[in-house]
Amino acid sequence: MADEQESGKMWAGRFREPLDPEFEAWQRSIVFDWRLLAEEAAASKAHAAALCAAGVLTEVERRQLAEALDAIAAEHATEAGQAAVRDHATAEDIHHFVELKLVEKVGSLGRKLHTGRSRNEQIATDLRLYVRACIQRTTRGIADWAGALVELARQAGDALMPSYTHLQRAEPVLVAHWLLAYVEMALRDASRLQDCAARLNLCPLGSGPIAGATLKLDRSIAARELGFATPTANSMDATSDRDFILEYLQALTFVGLHLSRFAEEITLFATAEYGFVILPESFSTGSSAMPQKKNPDLTELLRAKVGRLNGAAQTVTLQLKGLPLAYNKDMQETQEPAFAAGFMPQTLSLVARFTAALQFNFDRMREAAQTGYLNAMAAATYLVYKGVPFRTAHEKIGNAVRFALDKGVELGELSLEELRQFGSEFDADFYDAVTLEATLDCHDVIGGTARARVAQALNETAARIKALTDIDTREAAHAGA
Repeated sequence: MADEQESGKMWAGRFREPLDPEFEAWQRSIVFDWRLLAEEAAASKAHAAALCAAGVLTEVERRQLAEALDAIAAEHATEAGQAAVRDHATAEDIHHFVELKLVEKVGSLGRKLHTGRSRNEQIATDLRLYVRACIQRTTRGIADWAGALVELARQAGDALMPSYTHLQRAEPVLVAHWLLAYVEMALRDASRLQDCAARLNLCPLGSGPIAGATLKLDRSIAARELGFATPTANSMDATSDRDFILEYLQALTFVGLHLSRFAEEITLFATAEYGFVILPESFSTGSSAMPQKKNPDLTELLRAKVGRLNGAAQTVTLQLKGLPLAYNKDMQETQEPAFAAGFMPQTLSLVARFTAALQFNFDRMREAAQTGYLNAMAAATYLVYKGVPFRTAHEKIGNAVRFALDKGVELGELSLEELRQFGSEFDADFYDAVTLEATLDCHDVIGGTARARVAQALNETAARIKALTDIDTREAAHAGA
């Protein structure tokens, strides 16, 4: 009976009847948590170190286990090895798989490793390690995309384009200013992910199934081995917390939202109706029916990805809602949404390369920025400097715009005599105040599109991206990534 028990389930001792075969297959998590093999091996090595310090394992045993765990992880790092984990005939989950493989390699010593721990704390630790690594890869991807945007902005120089509100032309801006708006979004996204990483960077090992380990383990050993800041403070919370998965998915939803907004504008600007953007052929596809087509498949798919991310976040929200303390099997269902978001680093890599390959039709953009009375606010500001209250200046310029519309000319093409019918404040210096360059440079405030401000912003933004990259490198090194 003992041999049968040892070769079967990790929990088989209390049970007399076998599991219903269909239920057994249905509830197994190895079909998706095989992705956690590297994390399970690392966490098991850390637990072995804590057991060794507590006198449960000898140093020789700890070293044997560590070498065996490294070998198991290495043997299953390839696609074929991963398939062998996923398709294992008897393993219930990744913890069971690793224990079975350990027993194959080191005999009964493999069963000794589970002393003083529970699968509840194991999965909580593995998932924290997994999400932390995903955040590091995603943050690097965000930095790459932001860097590509900054480089594109530098290449644009003083090139101009119209900005839009309500999809109607509003004011001229530098192309670089428009691109830097997306850099700000990207840096906020990276900040959210870093906040999430800081909050999850606590080690659950030593929490036991619910009330804490029954052995007097030094929990700081495992935390230090795994690059966590400190052990978790409460064993019940540690084994039942999946906030970090939800927060991670919510933060990724913001990344997806911002990629989608960028994708939407590129898709629009690449149409013949706008003609601002030339899509790179290496990231576009054609039509099987219409030979002339060049379709923006990358940007269209980018718009769709946010739905998967938000769906994953909503799924986890509903899974966690109303769960009593502490661990519940429901939490197994939080894993697949987290794994489903694993496409983001590759997506960001593609977006960074796509961004670097974009080309602009600057002549078309400049032409669009010079028509449609986009200098009207600068014209009103001209009157303000002449002492006219803004509301009055707004009305005067509005009347001038209506007159110019009827005449079919731009504001700068009205004669001084025509302008003075709307106010005696107009003088010959009006024309210098409403040129394209003057219209840009009147926005001479922090965050404005004045040429000098954008040049300064480019340098400052590049430094912020470098700082982000430096932080990510240090955190990866500390975590052993």
